[in-house]
Amino acid sequence: MDDIAIKFENISKQYRLGLVSTKTLSHDLNRWWQTSVLRKEDPYLQIGEANDRSTKGESEYVWALRDINFDVKKGEVLGIIGKNGAGKSTLLKILSRVTTPTTGIIKAKGRIASLLEVGTGFHPELTGRENIYMNGSIMGMTRKEIDSKLEEIVEFAGVARYLDTPVKRYSSGMTVRLGFSIAAHLEPEILVVDEVLAVGDAEFQKKAIGKMQDVSRGEGRTVLFVSHNMSAIETLCTKGIVLKNGRLDYAGDIPSSINHYLANNATNVEGQSILKGVKKCNSTMIINEILINGKDNNMVYIDENHSDLHFEFRGELKEEKKIALEVRLYDFRGVIQALYSPSHLNGDTKKFEAGTFYYSETVRLPKNLTKGEFSIDIHLTQPNIEGFLDVLNHVKIVSKGIVGETGFEFDYQKYGLLILD
Repeated sequence: MDDIAIKFENISKQYRLGLVSTKTLSHDLNRWWQTSVLRKEDPYLQIGEANDRSTKGESEYVWALRDINFDVKKGEVLGIIGKNGAGKSTLLKILSRVTTPTTGIIKAKGRIASLLEVGTGFHPELTGRENIYMNGSIMGMTRKEIDSKLEEIVEFAGVARYLDTPVKRYSSGMTVRLGFSIAAHLEPEILVVDEVLAVGDAEFQKKAIGKMQDVSRGEGRTVLFVSHNMSAIETLCTKGIVLKNGRLDYAGDIPSSINHYLANNATNVEGQSILKGVKKCNSTMIINEILINGKDNNMVYIDENHSDLHFEFRGELKEEKKIALEVRLYDFRGVIQALYSPSHLNGDTKKFEAGTFYYSETVRLPKNLTKGEFSIDIHLTQPNIEGFLDVLNHVKIVSKGIVGETGFEFDYQKYGLLILD
């Protein structure tokens, strides 16, 4: 079809662990005899284990990828998601012709520019300027075309001072900046970017994502983007695939792909005690029990009928203190969505005597909280003075979708709920 930029057909990649090829004469002769003389299938394609890095296998052959089939349309930004070792980088290396597939074929229309790892496509002894011209020539561009882009490439990368310095003297961040700038500005029809952008600083990551958006939306070019940063994936990509143990586990829109990945890779914390996640900040307080909605369980389910979180803390205080509760609600990307802290707003902090300690507080969650999994941080503090107790990212809030009007049915000043954009 005319609107298909890349087509992956039955792509598989097999490796023999620790070796290149079969590395034994008998295996090589057997492979040659079976495939070249008898015209049969490669016998070593019949063996091998799934690419699960967390388990020890019995076979010396492993499938890094197995039977991958999907299409990428022109102008589409595809987010490739998966755990370390799922096969993401191998897939991009095959597309970029760094390695060849064991079986299958990739059909791609147009020039491909790749940024797979720090220093990809660079000669360390050449200067930044020379590497720009070398990369452009490899992509089939004329010197005149590269001349017209040179100033823009250098300005975006921010390496003007070091343009005539050998790349081997660049830091990893400078190398990534220049590599991405070359890949993005030399007008490839397909741009392939691996997790390498994580090496850059926050400012550059923001610039790079903005540039990829311009490349895809404004110029209609195709982007394949691998990242463990779900926020970047959500912001940039229009479609997602999830790889698991070398196989295509899911393909769909970005929200569905991210939710599928997170749901299938979430840490199993159900039934654990909240106390396991306690970090003590102050020896003044001893906490023996934490309950949420009457349970010592760090997996809390809420719906439209049960949208409050009732906290209870039991323990001991060694001296009189003013203590307040602060709760921070985060979405799956780790972005804070709400902050509950009434004492910070109204200055009315409860005072507790030395001895047996009991503190309870109710947090009313946003009425329009969406379906999904959230996490909360719990803090007991004397506002702006000292901290007593932290529970960081140990309690999961599983929302089944709270149905209600946009906004809130209560006085947020009273309850201390701040909604953060």
